[in-house]
Order: sequence, then structure tokens, then C-alpha cells
Amino acid sequence: MQIRSLKIGIIKEGKVPVDKRVPLTPKKCVEAMQAFPHAHVVVQPSPVRSFSDAEYVELGIPLQHDLSDCDILMGVKEVPVEQLIPNKTYFFFSHTIKKQPRNARLLRAILDKNITLIDYETLTDAKGKRLVAFGRYAGIVGAYNGILLYGKKWKLFDLKPAHLCQEMEDMQEEFFKVKLPPIKIAVTGGGRVAGGAMEVLDKMGIRKVSVFDYLYKQFKEPVYAQLHSGDYNTRPDVEVWDSQDFYQHPERYQSTFRKFTKVTDLLLACAYWDPQAPKLFTEEDTRQPDFRINTIADITCDVNGSIPCTKRSATIDDPAYDYNPESGALEGPFAKPGNITVMAVDNLPCELPRNASRDFGRQLIDHVFPHLFNGDAEGVLARGTIAKDGKLTERFAYLQDYADGK
Repeated sequence: MQIRSLKIGIIKEGKVPVDKRVPLTPKKCVEAMQAFPHAHVVVQPSPVRSFSDAEYVELGIPLQHDLSDCDILMGVKEVPVEQLIPNKTYFFFSHTIKKQPRNARLLRAILDKNITLIDYETLTDAKGKRLVAFGRYAGIVGAYNGILLYGKKWKLFDLKPAHLCQEMEDMQEEFFKVKLPPIKIAVTGGGRVAGGAMEVLDKMGIRKVSVFDYLYKQFKEPVYAQLHSGDYNTRPDVEVWDSQDFYQHPERYQSTFRKFTKVTDLLLACAYWDPQAPKLFTEEDTRQPDFRINTIADITCDVNGSIPCTKRSATIDDPAYDYNPESGALEGPFAKPGNITVMAVDNLPCELPRNASRDFGRQLIDHVFPHLFNGDAEGVLARGTIAKDGKLTERFAYLQDYADGK
């Protein structure tokens, strides 16, 4: 098989608010071209990246304003419609596969401009497991923010915000300030996001305990438990938990999370949520006298999703708000002790953009680049392609009415 040379352009992020992450750092560009001699990487200059133009030039990566001669264009966030170059192959997070209203126009433009769109979120192995994601850093920053907020809410300690830390090492310097009473922290989920969150808790010296002990034992120190879907969902007509059945038929399940709301102080919500699955709890539940959760880091940040008091997303500069259980209204953070303080930032990895970019570039080189040069033998790129030749691919044909604006 003859391998075709590919010119790959790293695009300047155009979305507002600005994202400082990159798909490939300067060192990862060099590594990609060494590992795949048929790859030639150029970078569109950008004044906002966490890695400066000078850092790319220093390692011999050419800067190029006009990327119209590139075969593949790689970014991170959605590309503004007016910046799309017709007839190209793009890789970025399009946020279209759940029919997100704000991006219907983007998908329409991609079809009209005959663009091949490969979304990082849809790149999976044969078993459907995602190959590249920023989830670990969402978990790391989200857990840190959750602890920061809890400390601030109860005037226990003050941590430097993650986005003011240059690197993760600077953030870890803050860990020694954390002095928590014997609270209980629940971490939902079993993927990259939960893994990142637990990394932070472990490094802070917070002990992990079993779900049983978490529910029924008292501790003289802060502890956390990792909760999987089977710990807080049940199917009334089936006695034995079946994960596969839950993911295929989430609408048949009911939440049993209520037992955790009675013992949990801080909730770190890291589990992927299907809109057909039950919410963890209801707004009515938050009004019950035994509802104990007072701080929530909604790391997944599904507005009106699994966490009913996440009524809007927040920003990196203004990451939290209070939910008043009595009125159901949102108020400023730490407004009243009886309120639930919610952290709901939807672009958490942006707070540590250099670390998050290095991690993401590693995944790209290991799990995506090989398929660009082996004829996509395993169908990875084909599975991840949303649009091609002016049409939606078969797997994503369900987006047609969305793209048509209906």
C-alpha cells in the first residue's frame, strides 16, 4: 500500500470565549512527524494559545496563516462558520451529536461546504470505547474546584483558582492547604472524568472507602466513595444489575440515589448522563430535611440534566452559583448557608490548558494518527465521520432534521 503524504494544519481557535488548548503541542508536533514521516504539520499563528507561536518556531514547526493547502485541519472547539474552508477534512469537537441547538447552523455549513467532519467525540474502537478525550483534566480541575468551593463556603481554607496556576504542579502546591472536617464526598462515574477527580482526592490524602462503609459507617476523617451506575439506579422488574441493559434501556430504570443524599456533603458528578436515564434526585428531594448535600461540582455540566439544580452553566472566572431549595431560584454563591452551592463550568480543561493539551496530543498520536496512514484499516476514522461529500454519514443520518433547521 502506498502511503500518501498529508499536510496537517493546526488551526487558530476562533470560538468566543477563547480556548487556549491545542490538539498538538510543539513537542507533540515534532513527535508526530518523527513517528509518521508522511505527516507534515504547520501551525496557524495565534495570540491566545497557551503555547506561543515562538514555542512552535523554536522546534522548527512552520507558522502559516493560510491553511488552504492543508489536507487535514485540526482544532479543539467548534470552528466559526465564516472560518470554515470548503472541501477540507476537519477534526474538532463539533458538539452536534446531541442536536445542541447552538450548532445546527455549523453542521448545515459543513454540509454546504462539502467538508468532511471527524469529531473527536465520535472516534471509538470496535467496542465503542472513546479514543481521545479531555475527560481526565475535566475531572482533575472539577474536583479541585469542588474542594475549593467547599473550603470557601464554610470558611475553612482558600485555594488559588486552577486557572491562575501555570501548570498542574502549581495547583498541587495548593493541596497542602486542604484541611477538611470528617465529611463524605461522593464521586459518580467510572470513566476518565471520575479517574481524574479521584487522582486529586488521593493526592489530597482523602481516603477512599467502600460504598457500604460510606453509607453505613461514621468516620473521624474526610472520606470519599466512587459510585457506579449500579449503586444508584435500579430496574424495578429485574433483581440483578446488568450494566449493558442500563446503557441500552436507561428509560426503564429508576434512581436510588436518595440514600446517598442523606450522607453526602460534597458531590462530584463525573458520570456520563443519557437524557433518557433518571436524574440523580429531584428538586423536591432537595427540600427534604435529611437532604445533606450542600456543595456540588457538576463536572459533566449537563444543564437541567442529571443534577436538577444545574440550571445554567458558569464560567471559569465566575464558576459557581447557589441553588435555593425553598424557592428553586438561583442566587449568588454562598448567599445563604441553607443553599446548595453549584460549580458548573463546561470547559474545565481550559483551566490547565498546557497540561490538558499535552495529554490530548499523546492520545492523538497513539490512537488517531496511525489510522491516517494505514488506510483506516480498523474503520476508526469512518466510524467517527459525521459528514462527507455534502451528506451525513449513515451513522449520523438522525441529525438530518437538525441540520435542516427543523
